Amino acid sequence: MLQQEFERQINNFIQKGYLSITGHSEEDFRKQLEPLRKKVVELEHAGVSAQKGKVPFVIVIKRDWIDSERAMQLVERKNKVGFSIMASEEINRFTSIKGIELPEGIAYLLVDIDTGQEMLNVTPNQAMEMIKNENRSPLTIEEGVALITHFPEVVKKNNGFSLLGSRCGDKRVTALWISEGRPKLGWCWAGNPHTWLGSASCQYRFG
Repeated sequence: MLQQEFERQINNFIQKGYLSITGHSEEDFRKQLEPLRKKVVELEHAGVSAQKGKVPFVIVIKRDWIDSERAMQLVERKNKVGFSIMASEEINRFTSIKGIELPEGIAYLLVDIDTGQEMLNVTPNQAMEMIKNENRSPLTIEEGVALITHFPEVVKKNNGFSLLGSRCGDKRVTALWISEGRPKLGWCWAGNPHTWLGSASCQYRFG
């Protein structure tokens, strides 16, 4: 089942126009992602599967290939496309926090993703401590966008999630939520709780 899901996600990228954006042929695009298939097989052998409230894995393409502002425009949920309130220049100021080491290569797998529904109405600062205590890792902007690219239904009205793995040196954290029916990439203050925002995390990254 996981290998079928892997193929679905590759086809999803292609259908959304990632080939023209990245400047790759379909053959080359698939070739670049093919090494990850072995990782998916390893996940299957390890017994990784879909659990209630969690996503087993998503393919994350790094910003070297596509920036998050453009990627948000390719997200589609209930026939409405996503958008960002931040331009690419501002988004790119947010980089991975200390402790997050992204796998080498242009793409990798994010494994065992939880959108943090139990952290609704918890400040991002407090949520970060909860995530660390569970030996999990917060999601970066690219990872959050990849998640809703493949699973747009996980972001819901009154149930979005913060992306605590990317910071730019101030008190802001980015987040994904529904605004006027559309998936939105925006930001909130790290010290403020919101009844409609949890904080997403993963078990590990595989590249």
